Amino acid sequence: MDTFSLIAAERRSLADALDGLGESDWAQPSLCGAWTTHQVAAHLNAPFEVAARSFVVAIVKARGSFDRANERVAVDLAQRMDPAACVAGLRTHADSHFTPPGFGPEAPLTDTIVHGGDILQPVGQSVDVAPEALEISLRFIASPKARRGFGAVSSDGLQLVPNDLDLVVGDGARLEGPARSLIAALAGRAPFLDDLTGPGVELLRTRC
Repeated sequence: MDTFSLIAAERRSLADALDGLGESDWAQPSLCGAWTTHQVAAHLNAPFEVAARSFVVAIVKARGSFDRANERVAVDLAQRMDPAACVAGLRTHADSHFTPPGFGPEAPLTDTIVHGGDILQPVGQSVDVAPEALEISLRFIASPKARRGFGAVSSDGLQLVPNDLDLVVGDGARLEGPARSLIAALAGRAPFLDDLTGPGVELLRTRC
């Protein structure tokens, strides 16, 4: 299965999980900054709903800050798309081959995995992720490229050992646990550090 096929499968799987959320769940704070779970779901639809030109305008309004523009776009999009529309959008555009400038399909795959956790972990739920998707995402988020343009936390000096994959990434202080939790922690989501063990935990905690 190629990476775009994995992205499509993960979008559909996440949509199925989001179908089970109640009205109050959508207003919960997510693990992604100040966004609610609804706003994170809207963000996942931004590549399909927001024209590139509109995003450039948002960056100009944010005085050149990509992060502030990204935040504003997600908040505005959530006002236009209710939760049901956000879920439907993931299904409708599951097969999209969109990739951010300068990145390959590993980026949207990781975005789907990380933001799925951002939405579901605070409401006590999770979604199963295919092992092939986890391996691609973990290798990507531990890469220098992901640190430069994806906002990943540095994995320098860490040996990443997912206990659900036949894989070891990097060298240094051992950090072991579920691959999905390793990915989320390297994306700066500190709550997932509680799933990890080894001398690398405290090192990564200082970086999150």
